[in-house]
Amino acid sequence: MHEGQPRADIGVFGGSGFYTLAADAETWEAETPWGPPSAPVTIARVGETRVAFLPRHGADHRYPPHRVNYRANVDAMRQLGVRALIAPFAAGSLRPEIRPGEFVVCDQLIDRTWGRPSTFYESFEDGPVHIPFAEPYDPRLRRVLLEAAGETGVTAHDGGTVVVINGPRFSTRAESRAHRESGWHVVNMTQSPEAPLAMEAGIPFAGIALVTDYDAGLDEDPGVAPVTDAAVLAVFEANLHKVRELLYAAVPKLAAISGPAGT
Repeated sequence: MHEGQPRADIGVFGGSGFYTLAADAETWEAETPWGPPSAPVTIARVGETRVAFLPRHGADHRYPPHRVNYRANVDAMRQLGVRALIAPFAAGSLRPEIRPGEFVVCDQLIDRTWGRPSTFYESFEDGPVHIPFAEPYDPRLRRVLLEAAGETGVTAHDGGTVVVINGPRFSTRAESRAHRESGWHVVNMTQSPEAPLAMEAGIPFAGIALVTDYDAGLDEDPGVAPVTDAAVLAVFEANLHKVRELLYAAVPKLAAISGPAGT
């Protein structure tokens, strides 16, 4: 922490269509060894809790998923001292029972991205560092999000695997079918390297998917059209109030968390 630098208790990354959290907020221009983050960080009080918000794609969605500066974004949250990092994200459903407008509080992740810097370690000058990543999502944060979903009346599925594709294109029908046949639940373009970087930074992390579509369609229902940008943004914007309500309900519970799982 630098002298005069602001602090925050909870960090939130905004996804597609989610560019601000609160109107009454201070702004902090972060500097990191990996360059600037996607946008200035805004810090607002939710009750007694200071919440830092950063739209991962930039305030005007200028950065496609493969060009987001994930290292700078996570490091900015680390500099603020956040004790929990929540990452709402738009996702396509791979299962008919997971419907658009619903949430999935994911517990597992499959990384199918490439070419993205996915670690803070450019060398092992002080010896090798291989983080354990068997549980990419902090179980305590997941419980808090599920409790908050229940309190706000949001339909949230407990657990699910997100497969992260490189983008910015969507899946082919064959790719989507392969994801579904592998047993995965939702598809997204940003959860990796966010999750492993948060783990390296020592920040408990949770990703919550807002389902916006059925990816490339459903074999069970030929009438379901493949996803489009317009459809994703329309569903996300229509349900953004649910994301905010869930986060505001979760913040007081998250504020009680102090340190990574197992401590």
